[in-house]
Amino acid sequence: MDMKPVDLSRRTVIAAAGGAALSSALPWLASAAHAAEGPVATRPIPSSSERLPIVGIGTAVIFDYQNDPAKQAARRDVIRTLVAGGGRLIDTAAGYGSAEERLGEIVAELGVRDKLFLATKFSFNLPRAEAEASLRASLRRLRTDRVELMQAWNVTDAGYTLELPREWKKAGLCRYVGITTSQVRSYDAMAKVLAREKPDFLQVNYSLGALEAEKTLLPAARDAGAAVLVNLPFGRNSLFRRAGNRPLPDFAAEFGARTWAQFFLKFILGHPAVTAVIPGTDKPEYMLDNLDAGRGALPDAAMRRRMVQYWEALA
Repeated sequence: MDMKPVDLSRRTVIAAAGGAALSSALPWLASAAHAAEGPVATRPIPSSSERLPIVGIGTAVIFDYQNDPAKQAARRDVIRTLVAGGGRLIDTAAGYGSAEERLGEIVAELGVRDKLFLATKFSFNLPRAEAEASLRASLRRLRTDRVELMQAWNVTDAGYTLELPREWKKAGLCRYVGITTSQVRSYDAMAKVLAREKPDFLQVNYSLGALEAEKTLLPAARDAGAAVLVNLPFGRNSLFRRAGNRPLPDFAAEFGARTWAQFFLKFILGHPAVTAVIPGTDKPEYMLDNLDAGRGALPDAAMRRRMVQYWEALA
């Protein structure tokens, strides 16, 4: 889940493409604005074959605020744009400050709970009683009686088991269970948990600037039959900073990328193990831009190698 600061080069590109004008009018009309381009693609969750739109949103940092009507209005428009544009997946966590509470307020106000795939998290190493209290608090803040996905957050113990989350799943408090990380040092432990526990979902950091997951966790998730959610797809905006004001390479047109965000997201989505990306954003026009990465062509293996070579050659 990528976070601030906002990258000015992205803002410039989106404004030039007309996104700023759209967002200042009715940004939630994303579906109408992009109807000619087709819907956001979906991919199956391996454990159930339920299909999930391949672009969602994360809420770390960006939804963590209190008593700020302007921010609440802006985030409301982002969620409205996500839903109108064909997205469903929203990822949050008990540890994201006020994010669950703000998200719950917005979802209730918009009346879109039945259109969403809500994913949240609890700290993996909590004692049972505290983990159960965390679950109850998350449901209360999110104003719902169940979530689609409950994830054990930042697992570092190779011996971790999903016994408790599976009890919650059996009780109907969540429909899927998963494990998450955004730390390379935890990959070996995560791989062992994946192989033994075979969760429904893995969430991991992965981007053009952080390819380590390709070596271990993406193959492990494939072998375990786990869906993969990708966090930090923009490397906390470091990819935008590195791209700067450069134009896209000419070959980006071959897979329909019109902005750097689409270039970065389509690279990730071109990996066959990835189910969906969850970049964070606080702007409706960025939400539209992200959703467009889930439309049209995606780079094949040869093109993805070319993208890596291009990226690594940048000064």
